[in-house]
Amino acid sequence: MQTATISFDKFNPLQEDECHARIRAARARLAEQAVLLCHHYQRADVYQYADLTGDSLKLSRLASQTDARYIVFCGVHFMAEVADIMSRPEQLAILPDLAAGCSMADMANLAKVERCWRELGEVLEVEQQVTPVTYINSAADLKAFCGERGGIVCTSSNAGSIAAWAFAQRPKILFFPDQHLGRWTGHQMGIPLDEMVVWDPDLELGGLRAEQIRHARLLLWKGHCSVHQMFQPAHILRFRNEHPDGLVISHPECSFEVCRQSDFVGSTEHIVRTIKQAAPNTRWLVGTELNLVNRLAEEVRAEGKIVQFMAPTVCMCSTMQRIDPQHLAWTLENLAAGNVVNQISVAAHERAAAKLALDRMLAIS
Repeated sequence: MQTATISFDKFNPLQEDECHARIRAARARLAEQAVLLCHHYQRADVYQYADLTGDSLKLSRLASQTDARYIVFCGVHFMAEVADIMSRPEQLAILPDLAAGCSMADMANLAKVERCWRELGEVLEVEQQVTPVTYINSAADLKAFCGERGGIVCTSSNAGSIAAWAFAQRPKILFFPDQHLGRWTGHQMGIPLDEMVVWDPDLELGGLRAEQIRHARLLLWKGHCSVHQMFQPAHILRFRNEHPDGLVISHPECSFEVCRQSDFVGSTEHIVRTIKQAAPNTRWLVGTELNLVNRLAEEVRAEGKIVQFMAPTVCMCSTMQRIDPQHLAWTLENLAAGNVVNQISVAAHERAAAKLALDRMLAIS
């Protein structure tokens, strides 16, 4: 039976012990009506309640296969959008705090991407020459943009195979919003750096000359992850000087120089798998988000493995940190009372086009 929506104001001042007790009680009341998803970067005091963990696409796919009515996504906004797109009609995607966004995703919006497409059309036969590819870390309307124009979505683990597909369709790629993933992917495919140019959406023609656009194979959006931007080649050099036998593994959202100086480069799932499968008593420097690194370090400590964070300063996904135990308790208690709060619902026309781009990706990868 539905009751009046419970105000968050009553939860914000809760002490940790009471907050966690209320989370456990609400989860018990909900039982299998709700599935709780936690991204790798989620803070530990929320992550402990996860039914499913992993990267954003994996979580959305797994949640869609459950019988849960409520998909409670402890991640960021674009992740909950993907969950809504990929879930069944009777399932509802919930984001415990609507302020949990993604700074990288915000660096490319539909108006700027449409302007870019128009300006490219002044130089090229854009519909025949450019395949739009968006990283999954983007808003649903940008996924829809790609779906409507023969484009596709990629993840950090399948970017290479997706780029190969895109080049098979047309000779150029417009890749957004993360320039670093795009550049590393192009480099791995053997594309020279001078054939990968950065499109600045705040400048006319992206700050490029027409001949640069015609020469380029990869047009990289000027966007980045604020976390992975913190890692520097100097951090790797210091580690190698102190630990010559140590190994370095980085996420491809890191800068090109960081990736090039790493021993391994890959997605969050790849990082976790590589370190867990490594020989005992190895030492690792990891270039990705702090919560994941700390959790991984604890999980492999018994094998004598030492896992350390690449940056000397604390650097975590601050927007994902917004989903705290207080927001989770508020969300679950409302759902248990029959009140749907913070539902993420992608508009029908965007949903269909975005799903088309996602389905293309899944068919390939």
